[in-house]
Amino acid sequence: MINYAPGTQGQGNQCAPSRMFNQGIHYSGGWDIMFNYEEMFVATMVARGFAIVVTDYQGLGTPSMHTYVDRVAEGQAVLDAARAAMRLPGTSLDLQGPVAFWGYSQGGGAAASAAELASAYDPELRIVGAYAGVPPANLKELLPYADGSVLVGAVGYGLNSIMAAYPEFADVIRSKMTPRGLAMLESVSRQCVGQTLLDFAFRHLQPYFTEDIYQFVNEEPFKTLFEEQRLGRYKPNAPVLINSNRYDPLVPWTAANQLGRDWCAQGADVEFRTNEEPSFLNKLIINHALPMLVDGEPAMQ
Repeated sequence: MINYAPGTQGQGNQCAPSRMFNQGIHYSGGWDIMFNYEEMFVATMVARGFAIVVTDYQGLGTPSMHTYVDRVAEGQAVLDAARAAMRLPGTSLDLQGPVAFWGYSQGGGAAASAAELASAYDPELRIVGAYAGVPPANLKELLPYADGSVLVGAVGYGLNSIMAAYPEFADVIRSKMTPRGLAMLESVSRQCVGQTLLDFAFRHLQPYFTEDIYQFVNEEPFKTLFEEQRLGRYKPNAPVLINSNRYDPLVPWTAANQLGRDWCAQGADVEFRTNEEPSFLNKLIINHALPMLVDGEPAMQ
């Protein structure tokens, strides 16, 4: 069975993969438009005979906030989905059967988290491998890459997620936001990524904050919060393939590479592949989106 961890869909309930799969394209007026860009991978896997389970993660599609790129929440959601799928009646799945994780971007981080949490969180699962495509292994390192890009609004998803996961720090976070920043947080909390792209593309982060963002993220409590989200602290119990474009303009190659080095230092079985597609229209994040397609087939193999 392949446990498919979705990439960034948005933070609005209408963006949940379980809803998108029966729509293909979602539209509910205005700029609220989204298409299921990962359905091609899932369809290919199903056509090749794999059983597939796809998680909505925590909060997406429900009244609670989606905990976007939250290391523990996403890793556990992937593992919970695998455990639930293996126990579904009326399938050919075996509780002792092989399980693999697959994800790209947000999904790459979730697959990486599941791989390193599996031994402690769900040791009964027989994990045989994981594909972590461009995992956001160090969220603090991502900030200057997101700044001014077409997907800068994803920073709002992350801040909403942190406040949901750590409500004791919500007031501190909000105190650092300008009125414009608070309005952005409220807007993206209801949006799919399509509308977030249209509403916030190419904006700079600093006008959303009352202080220098690159200074206060190195101060408490933000320093600890970012460190809590860093991947690479535990050893995966199965082989992992990490793939990243050297010039990825959104999720840095350096953080993905360091994740592989951290795992190797613990004795994990890691293969790291670098996509050398040259820089092109960086703020449109071409080198983040295109390698998902280019490297999809080698990763599937």
